[in-house]
Amino acid sequence: MTLGSGRPPVVPETLPAPAVLSIDLTAIAANWRQLSAIAGHASAAVVKADAYGLGVDPVARTLLQAGCRDFFVSQADEGRALRVLCEAVGQDAAIYVLNGIDGADLGFHRAFRLRPVLSSPQDVAAWLASGEAGPLAALHFDTGISRLGLSDAEAASVAASLRHRMADIRLVMSHFVASEERDNRINADQIGRFESLRAQFGSVPASLANSSGVFLPARPHYDLIRPGYALYGGNPTPGRANPMRPVLGLSARVIQLRTVAPGATVGYAGTWTARQQARLAIVSLGYADGLPRLAGASDERAGAEAMVGGIRCPIVGRVSMDLAAVDVSEVAEAAAVQPGATIAFLNKQIGIDDLAAGAQTIGYAIMTGFGRRPRRQYRQADG
Repeated sequence: MTLGSGRPPVVPETLPAPAVLSIDLTAIAANWRQLSAIAGHASAAVVKADAYGLGVDPVARTLLQAGCRDFFVSQADEGRALRVLCEAVGQDAAIYVLNGIDGADLGFHRAFRLRPVLSSPQDVAAWLASGEAGPLAALHFDTGISRLGLSDAEAASVAASLRHRMADIRLVMSHFVASEERDNRINADQIGRFESLRAQFGSVPASLANSSGVFLPARPHYDLIRPGYALYGGNPTPGRANPMRPVLGLSARVIQLRTVAPGATVGYAGTWTARQQARLAIVSLGYADGLPRLAGASDERAGAEAMVGGIRCPIVGRVSMDLAAVDVSEVAEAAAVQPGATIAFLNKQIGIDDLAAGAQTIGYAIMTGFGRRPRRQYRQADG
């Protein structure tokens, strides 16, 4: 295709990104060091689900460089990818697979030096049957979450069957039910059950604390803590100030400005009605990009906010697949809200938990739900 002049059109190599997800790798490393300092020993890192959606390659590289040597993934294939990365950067690490064997051949685990977390008598039996050719492993106890894990009776039986292979069990662990609820009595109950169970396995290292568990008054840090969400800037202490450094930024480009009259509705199903004349910024960000459908305010409830020119502005109406509307009526009509400008949905003032609360969801769901369209920008230092 040519223009009227006969010259081919000039095509830019890249187009402006409609939405940008920025990830501060320096902050992730700082959060890991902070959590390690609280525990009094090096922290592990949970990097399952592509490091909570942030990109396991850059995240794990950063953590390895910071000194992390213990990682947790959910699936064996995630473990294989992480092992390949470790070898590429010349670092060794223990890689635990939380979902245990889950149909994978134990030869696969051994080939990539993965440590399955054995959670049932069937897992343990399969591991024992592998003999000395089997991989190193961990044991998971169910102390109350009723998900994966050995019951009290099963743990006692397993302890007896493992006496000749105990040296190959490198960790015993369990998982909190409600560690984000500081005063929930189930936390103390679980710690007590875990103490009794781990005692049956001698000097095998132990792990109980997830992100919120690290901050419980009982300090159930044992030999290894397993933070995930807190590493990535999520608040492990809901209801109190976030002790972690923010990691994420999310911004989107304004496509159009429009003025709507009192009584006009916005978005699908008309859930938000303008009470007075309003100026709206329509931005190139939708639920296909990870902004939840219910992030916008309705006539019945407030929603999440975006930052425009230093002012918090409400997202209004239902978020659609590709677009959202932000009420910028309180912002002076200036370049900050002209088409082509960017609006922040996550920054140092609006954290992942703020956005989640406004969208009636949790930060984990948002973090792991960013689509492929937002352009990732990784930063190695504060910008």
